[in-house]
Amino acid sequence: MTVEGTTGTVHGGPRLPQERRLVTEIPGPRSRELFARKQSAVPPGIGTTLPIFVTHAGGGVVVDVDGNSLIDFGSGIAVTSVGNSAPRVVERVQKQVADFTHTCFMVTPYESYVTVCEKLNALTPGDHDKRTFLVNSGAEAVENAVKVARHATGRPAVVVFDHGYHGRTLLTMTLTAKNMPYKDGFGPFAPEVYRVPLAYPFRWPSGPENCADEAAAQAIDMIEKQIGAANVAAVVIEPIAGEGGFIEPARGFLPKIAEFCRANGIVFVADEVQTGFARTGHLFACEDEGIVPDIICTAKGIAGGLPLAAVTGRAELLDSVHASGLGGTYGGNPLACEAALGVLETIEQDKLVERAAHIGEIMLPRLRSLQERFGIVGDVRGRGAMTAIELVVPGTKDPLAAGPIAARCHAEGLLVLTAGTYGNVLRFLPPLVIPDHLLEEGLSILERAISADQSA
Repeated sequence: MTVEGTTGTVHGGPRLPQERRLVTEIPGPRSRELFARKQSAVPPGIGTTLPIFVTHAGGGVVVDVDGNSLIDFGSGIAVTSVGNSAPRVVERVQKQVADFTHTCFMVTPYESYVTVCEKLNALTPGDHDKRTFLVNSGAEAVENAVKVARHATGRPAVVVFDHGYHGRTLLTMTLTAKNMPYKDGFGPFAPEVYRVPLAYPFRWPSGPENCADEAAAQAIDMIEKQIGAANVAAVVIEPIAGEGGFIEPARGFLPKIAEFCRANGIVFVADEVQTGFARTGHLFACEDEGIVPDIICTAKGIAGGLPLAAVTGRAELLDSVHASGLGGTYGGNPLACEAALGVLETIEQDKLVERAAHIGEIMLPRLRSLQERFGIVGDVRGRGAMTAIELVVPGTKDPLAAGPIAARCHAEGLLVLTAGTYGNVLRFLPPLVIPDHLLEEGLSILERAISADQSA
C-alpha cells in the first residue's frame, strides 16, 4: 500500500518522501531477520517498542530495511525534535568530525563547549547569573543536579513526586516512581530520597478543581512532618511528567512548590529532559507558569540525536563545588556540542517553538474529538507537540492497557509510544518538522485503531 505524500525539504529537513508507505507487513522479513540476531546478541533487558530496523529517517518519517516508510510520532522519545539528520546539525558535525572527535574538555578544552554553555545560560528561564556544565545523558544530568544541591546546601534529603521518571542509574532509578520495569529487582536503592503526591488532575480524589491546592498542601505537609524542610537539599520535578503519563500538574501546583522551596532554602530542580527545547510550545515547559528553577536539567532534544545533556543553574550553587568535583571523560563531546549549536540555530531560524504550538493546535482538538466519541479515552492532555490520551474501561477510571492500540497503529505504519504508571497512556512526540498532512494521517490511523478496539 502506498499513501501519497510530498517529497522535498520540510522546515529545512532532509530530502525523504514525506509519505507513509507500506510494502510489507510490519515488521517485514528483513527486520524480523535482524531482530532474531538482536535476540541472540543483546540481552532481553534492552527492550524494543517496534522491531523494525531503520535505514533512513527525516522530517516526519522513518524508513526501514524492508522499504516501509512509517509516520513518526515518537522522535526517538523526544530526541530528534528538529528532525533526524537536520541539515544544520549534519553540517556542523561533519566539519567537526574531520577536525577532531575528542580531547576531553577537562584535559584540553575547546570553544564549542563554552558556546553551548553560554547559550543555555542565556536561554533558560531567569535573568540571574548562571553556570552550565555538560554531561552525556538525562540521568547523568539529574544525578549531578542532586550532587550540586547537596554540596551547596549541606543537606542530605531529596524530594521527588509520584509518577516521576528521572533515569536508570542507582540514584535516578531511586528517584523514579514506577517499579516495573525500572526498579524491580535492582535494589537496594539510594538513601535519603522521599516521595510526595503529584497534582494529577484526572485521578485526584476530590476532582481536578481542588487538585493544585490539595496536592501542594499534602506534599508540603509531608515534607515538613516526615523529613523536615531544613534537611531537604533539593526538590526534583518534571514540569510535565513524562514516562509517568504526560501528566500536566494542575495549574498552580508548581508555583506553590517553587515558593515553598524558596522560603526554605531548598534547591528547586526542574527535570526538563523530555519537555525541553521547544517541545511544549515554549522553549522550556516551566515557562508556561513562569517558574524559574534554581537548576534545570536538559538532554534528549538538545543535540539532535547525539549524546549530550546539561546542568544549568544559579552561579552560586554551581560555583560552590570544588575543582574536579564535576565532570566526566565524554561530557560535552565536541561532536555533540556542534550538534547542539545546530539544534539551537534550527529552533530559532525555523521558528520551531511556534511550530510546536501549531502541532498542538492540530492534535489536541482531534484527540478531544476521540474522547467525545470513544468511552475508552478517559483523558486528553499535553501542550504543543507533547500530547497524550489516557485509556480507561468505559464508564470508569480503571486503566485499560495501551499496548493493543499501539500495536494496531504500528501495523498501519504509525510509530507511537506508550507510557503511564498504569501502562494505559499513548503519548505522542512527533518531530517539530513533521508536515501537517502526516500529522492528520497519523491521527486518522489512531482513530481507526481505537475504533477497531471498540468493535472487537
